[in-house]
Amino acid sequence: MKLFRGSGVAIVTPFKDDKVNFEKLGELIEWHIKQGTDAIVVCGTTGEASTMSDDEKKETIKFTVEKVNKRIPVIAGTGNNCTAHSIEMSKYAEKVGADGLLVITPYYNKSTQKGLIAHFTAVADAVNIPIIIYNVPGRTGVNILPSTLATLAKHPNIKGIKEASGNISQIAEIARLVPDDFYIYSGNDDMVVPLMSLKGDGVISVIANIAPKDTHDMVQKFIDGDIKGACELQLKMKPLIDALFIEVNPIPVKTAMNLMGFEMGNLRLPLVDMSDKNLEILKNRMKDYGILE
Repeated sequence: MKLFRGSGVAIVTPFKDDKVNFEKLGELIEWHIKQGTDAIVVCGTTGEASTMSDDEKKETIKFTVEKVNKRIPVIAGTGNNCTAHSIEMSKYAEKVGADGLLVITPYYNKSTQKGLIAHFTAVADAVNIPIIIYNVPGRTGVNILPSTLATLAKHPNIKGIKEASGNISQIAEIARLVPDDFYIYSGNDDMVVPLMSLKGDGVISVIANIAPKDTHDMVQKFIDGDIKGACELQLKMKPLIDALFIEVNPIPVKTAMNLMGFEMGNLRLPLVDMSDKNLEILKNRMKDYGILE
């Protein structure tokens, strides 16, 4: 099955009274579809999945699949640092109709490259929907090497990577080694156009939470051959992207959405409100961009 080309939003999870606010999540999903977002990635880092219980994650994945109702692909974040747990969550997401899975490299306990191959193969063997491997060494402490990914890409269910190493040389080597039908998505909003120049297929994005149309348009312009237009949007978005990572994600983006009136609610500990200094920077960048008065 094909996944998507374009802008997949790593969607924020709205909370209210320390529970998932499904009413607001539903409104958010409808807004994204109207704005041209190409896929919804639910229960990822930006969705604060690491502080959600299994029941909350399952309910959120099921709700998202049913709300989207096949209008665009739904990719469920199901990976963690326990292979058996990753398999359990992945099987559940497949059962309720997710179109694909986002599976992170094991963190904290980490792994050797041999272990990564065993881990992802075990998850891929357990399901029959496409898997996107998520490589973000800055958070996990482990980097999946291009040669390791090339081995995993031979598995019929491992269909793509969200590459957030920030290493353009590594991305080039991945593009050289993997098959043409293997999807490469940027995990860094400030590197979408450079990655797409190396056979990339788009982005799994944080900024798409607050600027979904521009994020979609940036990728679509590149796909359509308007490289200059894609570059212009990438550079226009750069100051706002920088502000969204002035503190650990998703603190700034959830704050930005609340400033825009989306009522996304609180952050869960250990994430806390932004410092006054950084909040002022975020507000100014949002005003400069035209999404805050």
